[in-house]
Amino acid sequence: MSEEDLLTYENDELYHQVHTRRAEDLVADHPRIKPRREKWYHSTVVGLTDDNINAFSGALAGVTAGVVVCPLDVAKTRLQAQGGFTALLKSQDPTVRHIAKKYSGLIGTVTEILKDEGVRGLYRGLVPIVIGYLPTWTVYFLLYEKSKTVISRYLSEDTRYVGHILSALCAGGASTLVTNPIWVVKTRLMSQNASSSWHYRGTIDAFRSMYRQEGLRVFYSGLGPALLGLSHVAVQFPIYERLKLSLITNRGPEWQNNLGILLASGLSKVCASTITYPHEVIRTRNQIQPTNKGKLKYRGVITTAKIILREEGWRAFYAGLGTNMIRAVPSSAVTLFTYETVSRHLRHYRDGLIYDYGR
Repeated sequence: MSEEDLLTYENDELYHQVHTRRAEDLVADHPRIKPRREKWYHSTVVGLTDDNINAFSGALAGVTAGVVVCPLDVAKTRLQAQGGFTALLKSQDPTVRHIAKKYSGLIGTVTEILKDEGVRGLYRGLVPIVIGYLPTWTVYFLLYEKSKTVISRYLSEDTRYVGHILSALCAGGASTLVTNPIWVVKTRLMSQNASSSWHYRGTIDAFRSMYRQEGLRVFYSGLGPALLGLSHVAVQFPIYERLKLSLITNRGPEWQNNLGILLASGLSKVCASTITYPHEVIRTRNQIQPTNKGKLKYRGVITTAKIILREEGWRAFYAGLGTNMIRAVPSSAVTLFTYETVSRHLRHYRDGLIYDYGR
């Protein structure tokens, strides 16, 4: 075989050989190939650091989950938000009252959206979801894994769960501060209908209009409830880590471990969502209200909670919970399954290169 064939990798079998130790003798005969191989190896291994793997896997997991559950997210947001149009519900005009409260349950909400807006309505806000999930899960998983590594040095096996709680709070706080503006825009777009006082043509138009009409502060409306929502990850991830230890052995078949990840992520999400759901309703109410219409109705967590309780009763804190479960549990399963799978395969690939090259 000629040197030209080697240099262009035209032969598939040779391509495989050049990337394994079996090619050492071949490479020795053609020294022009060795620098190429070494450069490829070092650039690949150096690029696949634990931090880079965690960040990339997190970003891919978030985007995948966002696309899969966007329709359910729209339905959940509409159910949560419609209680914020209380004034319209008191209107003497039955048409206005119908517009203000037209959604009931998951099936009814999806049906109404399809009837009024078509399939496109179920993907309203998809762009900010994708844009939001990229930095959210990139930052979250990067800092979560980093924090776990650092904090675990100071904890015993019996107090490992404390490290998981602290790591979740640290990662969740950072990702919330970075991405809150994106989620405000997403919430506005998803809750937009005939009864809302805003009408945006898309994500860019929403950013521009909100900044022009309401100023920079609007993008951090609902930040207090969002930070309060860190209790969600502080509940979910310690439970997830504990279930993962019980359900995943790494000694059984791959399908069994995959099933363990799905079960651990789903069960931990159910627990966390049930405990912390009221804060999501409070956050949504803060995010959907225009900030340029004089005095704000909802101000902070406690005030918002009092108003909702007084006007709508305690059940309003769990409006859309069923829809949220149907949305959140698959979202969590897709996110964590994608993250665990991608990060595991990337690490195996990197470690395999190091092993092959070092033999």
